[in-house]
Parts: sequence; C-alpha cells; structure tokens
Amino acid sequence: FTVNAGAAGGPAPTVIPSTTPTLRESDFYDSFAEWLKSDLDEATDAIALGGSGLRSKWGTPDVVGTFKPLPSNRVKFDLEIISAEIKTNPSESITAFGQATAYRLFSHKVYLVMPSDMPEEDQSRIEALSLLFGVGFIQFDPDTANPRYRVRVRAQRFAPDMFYVNEFAERLHDHNKSAFNRLFQ
Repeated sequence: FTVNAGAAGGPAPTVIPSTTPTLRESDFYDSFAEWLKSDLDEATDAIALGGSGLRSKWGTPDVVGTFKPLPSNRVKFDLEIISAEIKTNPSESITAFGQATAYRLFSHKVYLVMPSDMPEEDQSRIEALSLLFGVGFIQFDPDTANPRYRVRVRAQRFAPDMFYVNEFAERLHDHNKSAFNRLFQ
C-alpha cells in the first residue's frame, strides 16, 4: 500500500493499494529445497519447513536438508544437516543473518538466501559477515517462476553441538514424523 499524505493541513491521508504482488518467503521454500539438492548438490534430500512449526523462531529453518550416504556409496560417512533462512524483504538482512547463524548450533552447513535487489552496501556486508562466520550466502531474483539462485559465498562445514542437534531432531519428530523419517532415516 502507498499512503498519499496530501498537503499540510489538507484532507486526511488516503491509502492507495499497490499493484505489485507481495512475495512471501514460503513462495521460495520448495524451489530452494530442490535447488539445494539438484543444482548445488549440498543435500541428498531437503524439505520446506519454515514458520514456527518447531515452536522456536531461532530454531526453525525455512528449508532443512540432509546429506547422507547412499546405499551405492562404497565409503560411508556421517549424516550432515543443512539449514537455510530465506527472506524476501531486503531490509531484513540483519535479522536473517542472526537467524542463520543460530542454526549453526544444530547444522553442519547453513545458508542465508536473500533477494538480489537488496542494496549493494548490504550485499557487501552480508558477504563479509558470511565469510567470517562460515554462513553461505545465496541470492535470488524475486520471481517465483524463475528465482535463479546464485552462490555469493559457499557455506563452510562445522561440527554442530550434538545437544542442539538432538533437540532439533526431537522437535522435528514431534512436529512432523514423516519429514523426520525422510531426512534422518
């Protein structure tokens, strides 16, 4: 919505509806989950989670994936958790970065996914912070039909705190047992 304030002392402000559709973060969850698996090859499986379904703003990634050995792999390895925080509003970059950093408690890799129309100064700062904290930084076009995800900084692999891994796994299991089984079995 746009507010037309009018002249000082003039008539009351009027609200003019905006013609641009509002993009929701959830519009990009599924496409990013698929991109994480198919294009970035960071996950064996990934799902849209989002919202506060796990009863924790700082513990519910928008997308969560796992990278696990396939039956055909000759050398087996430990499962890894990949989390992503997606924002469609460029002005929420600091909040998003804080959320993404918090996911490092229970994730081996974390990505922050922001629209490409954010100010260049903010892009540069988020890129620098991402390099310092090992958080991946992905940009996308705010177009649900063709978001064109692009890597600015690749996520570094860290060992999460196993207490928080188990806490996250328990919350996911209680919230959505089939999603838990899909990712962790």
